[in-house]
Amino acid sequence: MIRHRFSAEDFHKMAEAGILGEDDRVELIRGEVVELSPIGKRHAYVVNALVDLLSSLAGRAVLSVQNPLVLSPDTEVYPDLVLLKPPRNQYRDRLPEGKDALLVVEVAETSLRYDLEVKLPLYAKAGIPEVWVVDLEGKRVLVHRKPEGGAYREVETLGPGARLSFLGVEIPAEELL
Repeated sequence: MIRHRFSAEDFHKMAEAGILGEDDRVELIRGEVVELSPIGKRHAYVVNALVDLLSSLAGRAVLSVQNPLVLSPDTEVYPDLVLLKPPRNQYRDRLPEGKDALLVVEVAETSLRYDLEVKLPLYAKAGIPEVWVVDLEGKRVLVHRKPEGGAYREVETLGPGARLSFLGVEIPAEELL
């Protein structure tokens, strides 16, 4: 079987041509267009809770929800939430890239394996300093820090009763679980 690999530029041209619709839930992973699972009610609740809980960071970080993040010329993902380096206007004429991300959050209702095995190594390779994977089924948050190559050197598992902290904002883990 021969596979055709696409660049991020090709990916955008497909959207402009109507091949990919505005509502299609897809990402570009190492040149392949990958369909994402639908967003369930628990997933949507957690994303909204994160927006609420992290909104106090306005001015210190740019909150980007389910928007594109370019990790390489052939990889463009749509994390559930990204905190980007300010100022916001630097993203007016370009998409944010991995080097712009301070924190990426993925909420896994049915996508835990994909998030951990496919996306997490891409985030590490792009040098994203911190990634939270909210595992709704396992009732835990996996906090990944210190990227090196395609992996994170530090992984912390937090459950109910624990607190997540980022840029001085504290979030009780149970708010997300």
